Amino acid sequence: VEKYRPQALSELVSHRDILSTVQRFISEDRLPHLLLYGPPGTGKTSTILACARQLYREREFGSMVLELNASDDRGIDIVRGPILSFASTRTIFKKGFKLVILDEADAMTQDAQNALRRVIEKFTENTRFCLICNYLSKIIPALQSRCTRFRFGPLTPELMVPRLQHVIQEEGVDVTEDGMKALVTLSSGDMRRALNILQSTSMAFGKVTEENVYTCTGHPLKSDIANILDWMLNQDFSTAYRNIMELKTLKGLALQDILTEIHLFVHRVDFPPSIRIQLLIKLADIEYRLAAGTSEKIQLSSLIAAFQVTRDLVVAEA
Repeated sequence: VEKYRPQALSELVSHRDILSTVQRFISEDRLPHLLLYGPPGTGKTSTILACARQLYREREFGSMVLELNASDDRGIDIVRGPILSFASTRTIFKKGFKLVILDEADAMTQDAQNALRRVIEKFTENTRFCLICNYLSKIIPALQSRCTRFRFGPLTPELMVPRLQHVIQEEGVDVTEDGMKALVTLSSGDMRRALNILQSTSMAFGKVTEENVYTCTGHPLKSDIANILDWMLNQDFSTAYRNIMELKTLKGLALQDILTEIHLFVHRVDFPPSIRIQLLIKLADIEYRLAAGTSEKIQLSSLIAAFQVTRDLVVAEA
């Protein structure tokens, strides 16, 4: 993941509109305070690091850029101490501004964020701040209004595939067409996750196929889900229960994952609307109970029961 982190703004694969705006800010030397937010693995940190590389030469990097992560201490004392002293000292020989990057800014306490807004205001002429977070709602409004906000959405498959293929080529990994699809599906727009799954699958199995990807991430296979659905709708209760339990034990599947996948199938199966609504409400209840940490065996029985009731209703209607 770190080996293929984009080093320059031109190497980033997505969010062209954001990148062109940032590029213009840099070239006109009018970089505002930035607030980058969005789900993990969408290129927020890479973007700002690439900007920093473009702004500063290698040897002045240490004196011009202060990068703090959630793992570093960023309480109110740090904001009033090191961050304040870094922002307030001017650079003697170099015109331009310093850059403070606060990664995972949503992990900062309210007090620290409040202390930060004063610092941002006071030293705007010689320091720019860049806050990075996953959830915008965890940043206090006062900080949000002082920054230019950019939202990094999940990456689309069209953008992820070329980059994945580049990495696959460089590393000489054996990937099938369906394996590629599985990578993109399971990572749901998170580039870092896609690369991690790719790496672990190729190390574990040597060949990256759909089945291997699903096995490696512990996700139920499409065929397994189809079987489970088939058993629940066409077998009697005890047979269905026994079969699913065997499959769960054999593959080490969690009921939560099975439920999520089955939910997608329910939308595809042609049930009468009223019956489908009943079934979806039941599934939602089971998901809620699972989240509360109940017994999987009982919830599995409940799941099968929900489908059997649905089946009987369909038969009765027909």
